[in-house]
Amino acid sequence: MEDKRLIYWHLPGFYVFFYMNQIIIKLMKDYPEKFRENYRIGSVYGTFPGAIWNGGRAVFGLTSKGDMEKIISTYNRMDVPVRFTWTNSLLQQEHLQDTYCNLIMRLADNGKNQVLVNTQLLEDYLRRKYPDFAYISSTTKRITTLEELEKELERDYLLVVLDYDLNHNEEVLKALEPYAGRIEILVDEICFPGCPKRKDHYADESRMQLEFEKGTVFPCPNRTAKPSFSEIKKRPAFLTADEIESYAERGYRNFKLVGRGLPLELVKESYLYYLVKEKDRPFIKDRLEKTLARLTGKVR
Repeated sequence: MEDKRLIYWHLPGFYVFFYMNQIIIKLMKDYPEKFRENYRIGSVYGTFPGAIWNGGRAVFGLTSKGDMEKIISTYNRMDVPVRFTWTNSLLQQEHLQDTYCNLIMRLADNGKNQVLVNTQLLEDYLRRKYPDFAYISSTTKRITTLEELEKELERDYLLVVLDYDLNHNEEVLKALEPYAGRIEILVDEICFPGCPKRKDHYADESRMQLEFEKGTVFPCPNRTAKPSFSEIKKRPAFLTADEIESYAERGYRNFKLVGRGLPLELVKESYLYYLVKEKDRPFIKDRLEKTLARLTGKVR
């Protein structure tokens, strides 16, 4: 039986932050007293570069079959699911047979891994062909009303990721308490609240992924340089490390950290802030950075 006291964290960049994620997972096991109580890593999410089903943030490149197998098995041996961000909102029937994306699914088809979904077309295809994955409703759907959320939670999803504009909406949070264990909260979103172009921006990222086009810039009215973590902490949707416990007491036990497309240093800071006890952050940071430098061959 699952321990309802546990709090699960879903970390970004299973590929791009492969080494850092491994290290933080191992440090949590080696030094549990230095991390916040009852914290576990619930999944690592993202994509292998070049997968056209990917959404949210376009990621370009290519990964060999051998490297895919290594990465998936590494996380799974640590009892951490790999979660694929198959949230491209512009997919058509012709894209379902993509050999690269289907190869990824076959390699991960062991009953341990997960998929974030956005479109019904791809979700139906995946559920038919790969029924042993856990399916999760993505925040990229931009579901922002209580009625729509309740309908979504009636469907067969392991989790539904809350739109971050609702992170502090007490009316919604109270009404959803009966479903709290199946809701995931994005705690440190970098985007601005209530952005009217967010769904259009997701669609533009989807287009770039499908067309392998990375030279365009979306005309976002709130576009700024990539923020620092200290700036992210000032955003209205931000949940502080101390607030997490109060959400968990209400039954909300799944929390997600942003990171795709962001600098490693910013993501590292978010890991230390949320996962590690304040007094122990210097120790864990030192262990993390030394091990990361050794694995990557880079001197601090």
